[in-house]
Amino acid sequence: MSTIPMRVSGAEALILSLIEEGVDTIFGYPGGAIMPVYDALYDYRDRVRHILVRHEQGAAHAAEGYARVTGRAGVCFATSGPGATNLVTGIADAMIDSIPMVCITGQVSSPLLGTDAFQESDVIGISIPITKWNFQITSADEIPGAIAQAFYIAQTGRPGPVLLDITKDAQFGEVDFEYKKCTKIRSYLPEIPVDPFKVKEAAELIDASQKPLLLFGQGVVIARAEKELRDFVEKTGIPAAWTLLGLSALPTDHPLNVGMLGMHGNYGPNIKTNEADLIIAVGMRFDDRVTGKVSAYAKKAKVIHLDIDPAEVSKIIKADVAVIGDAAKSLRMLTANVKPNTHEAWVKEFREADRIEFEKVISRDIHPSKPGMTMGEVVRMVSDKTRQEAILVTDVGQQQMIAARYFGFRKPRSVVTSGGLGTMGYGLPASMGAQLAAPDRTVVAMIGDGGFQMTIQELGTIAQNHLPVKIVLLNNHFLGMVRQWQQLFFEKRYSFTELSNPDFIMISKGFGIEGVKVEKREDLEVAVDQMLSHDGPFLLEVAIEKEDNVFPMVPSGASVSEVMLEP
Repeated sequence: MSTIPMRVSGAEALILSLIEEGVDTIFGYPGGAIMPVYDALYDYRDRVRHILVRHEQGAAHAAEGYARVTGRAGVCFATSGPGATNLVTGIADAMIDSIPMVCITGQVSSPLLGTDAFQESDVIGISIPITKWNFQITSADEIPGAIAQAFYIAQTGRPGPVLLDITKDAQFGEVDFEYKKCTKIRSYLPEIPVDPFKVKEAAELIDASQKPLLLFGQGVVIARAEKELRDFVEKTGIPAAWTLLGLSALPTDHPLNVGMLGMHGNYGPNIKTNEADLIIAVGMRFDDRVTGKVSAYAKKAKVIHLDIDPAEVSKIIKADVAVIGDAAKSLRMLTANVKPNTHEAWVKEFREADRIEFEKVISRDIHPSKPGMTMGEVVRMVSDKTRQEAILVTDVGQQQMIAARYFGFRKPRSVVTSGGLGTMGYGLPASMGAQLAAPDRTVVAMIGDGGFQMTIQELGTIAQNHLPVKIVLLNNHFLGMVRQWQQLFFEKRYSFTELSNPDFIMISKGFGIEGVKVEKREDLEVAVDQMLSHDGPFLLEVAIEKEDNVFPMVPSGASVSEVMLEP
């Protein structure tokens, strides 16, 4: 907290407030309505790093990537009008995936509000459904308090994005700067204390269960409850399956890790969901990609739901016991209340399912006999070559599902991907944020040719800031996931899914980024080694089979137990 008030402009008060919150990195793009803030930032370049993106959507996704890896709020700047509206996709993505983010937009001067002034848009109205909180600042003296509240709201309870819209006259105005961090807001209760009686009720169900299955999601990662999760499964012997955003919370090779849930998840957890007598859901929201047909979901099971957000409990799947609160605290209490146990015969059933899946799906994905290269063999090779210690960033589509299935993890907070919104174009800018958040770790971005072209301009940002991101472009000349659905469910009517692509390596080198294209399997390993040993960013383009599909697959509207292992 600053002690001696000093007279500064609103714009400088904003920068000083961010420094007080420990902000070291800002992603942004200047423009007229936020120019005073950028002018103030000029004098603090030694204390705050600003990354000039090539498009405001890139700033939002980069802030998300930074937040996912650090657990702290990512920060982005944009000007009014189109600058602010270009952030919308990234803000919506952060909202549905519970990512802490503070977005700061410039706005026209207060007297011009509502006049359709140049580059004016009602970003407050636009962002109401996709923010945890938003606020328009029209006076310089509101800035320090609003920033303090923004970070408190964004980072506590169930995290989410916050937007502050600051008029130009508030940026030019003056304020006696004094900063006090926010620790409480009267109308806002970030978390509810865990009810010990509900914990005991849950423990009794767990102790009595013969075929329990634990499902964990991003709530575990947000609460930094990885140790608590591990302690619980090891004491109880309960098999644990993960949602896409829960990936890396439990090491891939843990003996009780039984794989991914949902539409393209593993065979075992999908078919065993309807055989389980107890479902324990921790920090996951029973999204439709996980449940499939809700009326046919976990019909034999009682349900225990641990979540910080009471609104998620019984929203889709009715909970028999709800334990509301922070996942780390509730898991710790639950572990203390359950009896030690093993479920060896039950876990063995999952391993038998793994064997079937390996024979029918995995072996042909990672050890293919056909001439064309598969996404699976590329992902597995990069995972092995990075010793399962890299941060994986993905775009959205087939490569996202394949990467989730075949990339291994030893460390938590190692996955950066768009879950709930499924935002194509996410991968490249998010990798920038991840790399800046963890400069000493290898960051691998798995991207398809469709998603790559949505935000390809961020190669310029990567090059300018010398970010050593390793980009693996899986090129099948198709919008692969849409094409897969067209093949399986629309009689191979490939309506507007084939792509005529440019020379990606030439484009990459035009930005000053080294790259190589691989078209033959025998050249793949050398190219992967070249990418990983290269000092700086690198683009590895791999020509993969055009009609390579992702299996297992739960068809839309089907039960998870109807999971398909082949067409």
